[in-house]
Amino acid sequence: MKLKTLIFFNILAILISCNGQAKNSVLNDEVSSEQISEGDTVNKLGDHLWYVFQDTKNNYWFSGNGEGVYRYDGKTIVNFTTKDGLANDTVRQIQEDKFGNIFISTFLGINKFDGNTFTTLQPIKSKEWKLEPDDLWFYILGKKNEGAYRYDGKKLYDLEFPKHYLHDEIYPRVVNSFFSPYEVYSIYKDRKGAIWFGTSVFGACRFDGETVKWMYEDDLTYVPNGGTFGIRSIFEDKEGSFWLCNTWHKYIFDFEKTTKSDRLQYRKTEGIGNEKTFDGDKYVYYSHIIEDNKGNIWLTTWSQGVYKYDEKNITNYKVKDGPIDVNLISMYKDKQGNLWLGTPDNGTFKFNGNTFERFNP
Repeated sequence: MKLKTLIFFNILAILISCNGQAKNSVLNDEVSSEQISEGDTVNKLGDHLWYVFQDTKNNYWFSGNGEGVYRYDGKTIVNFTTKDGLANDTVRQIQEDKFGNIFISTFLGINKFDGNTFTTLQPIKSKEWKLEPDDLWFYILGKKNEGAYRYDGKKLYDLEFPKHYLHDEIYPRVVNSFFSPYEVYSIYKDRKGAIWFGTSVFGACRFDGETVKWMYEDDLTYVPNGGTFGIRSIFEDKEGSFWLCNTWHKYIFDFEKTTKSDRLQYRKTEGIGNEKTFDGDKYVYYSHIIEDNKGNIWLTTWSQGVYKYDEKNITNYKVKDGPIDVNLISMYKDKQGNLWLGTPDNGTFKFNGNTFERFNP
């Protein structure tokens, strides 16, 4: 495996560290803040746009790494930052509840936006895990958290993960790593409604509403040339197989056996691709995986572009901004089935059916 994956990890750590130190409004556990703001109307989107989200009103939201968030309604671009009430200008998630409120997970807290007012939600420390259909789940990568956040519509709970079955073996090796070993990289809801969490070092766990149970595989965390990748993406395909982090294997879980065990029970099956497919790499790590409206699987890598898998063939799409090769953070499918990419330095890209081109509204 080449050094590209490790380079991605190092750059990501630096970006989070630098951007998390400025433009912040520190939270406390007692008082929530509210601020009314219309934001600033701007002529163009920023360059450091990591994630894309489309709300039920068909507004597009673009989360900035140090730039706050941008909202585009098809005509006007509005930029919201800390001066408008955001807890921080480094944004990691954007979600929407059933009432149309927008929730923005920033480096220094989680905001609720009702269209006029930003409210900073105050987390309550808890070890009581629950699962309701309308829950929203959050993470704040880079905060050394030992769990995840759950919002039930009224309160935000800061939940601590139960101890991993390999804690005593693994923790001494990684206690001084940039990210906490239990820190969340990804959250995913499977077809049974259970919530999965991919962590920086301790693999993945699944919460079915009753218990939280773990799994761990070395290659899902550690890259061959050293360093950790973490489980940045989890996906259940139409056959019921799970894709986690890299293309080497797929996983078939036995949840009936899992109920009788202290950990997730599964077997590994063959993944996809080879050295010829992946430019000399036996397998590749991906940060995001989605299924398009035609059933094709799309994988987003840091420096190798995007791979499409149609159950027979694997096609690579390089992403360029003019002559510049573009590194990638994320992928998103909107309600119309359009595919979007988030990048660290080159704005956002949209697939036109043949290639990914930079989006300039």
